[in-house]
Amino acid sequence: MWADIIREFADSPSQSRVVRFLLENGFGINEEGRVCCNGIEIPATSIAKAIGSDRRVVDSTARRILEKTSLREIFLNMRATPDLSRVAETLGYSVIVVMPKDANERGIVSAALRVLSNHSLAIRQIFVTDPQLSEDPKLVIIIENPLPDGVANEIRALPQVRQVIL
Repeated sequence: MWADIIREFADSPSQSRVVRFLLENGFGINEEGRVCCNGIEIPATSIAKAIGSDRRVVDSTARRILEKTSLREIFLNMRATPDLSRVAETLGYSVIVVMPKDANERGIVSAALRVLSNHSLAIRQIFVTDPQLSEDPKLVIIIENPLPDGVANEIRALPQVRQVIL
């Protein structure tokens, strides 16, 4: 589906950058054609500055999204969720970042969760960066308390795993 969205804007590299930025950040478009995050409007100038573009490109991309029914429904309903990984240490949580050998392979998440479950670890948050939107997709798992000895090595030993970062 994400590839279809990106493909829709293949004729305009500048609009494609806007769409990719919106998707990567969970930003949507409201009925008025303005970029928003969970209902809060974000100025087009701020988006343009972040991606090195022009506000008019952001505005025209938003209008184009609203004109296409399938995209309209996606972006009108897009929601962003908080990423606790940057504040995990402050909260007393541990972060495990799993870099897969092939992010399109099935079973990566379930294999890593099985290891954590075998150690009765409480998961506070889990998210995966989409391989179609990210150049370096990863699985991020935030658990309560410090990571017990050996758990990282067990995850690292999984056949789907290229690297584990703590």
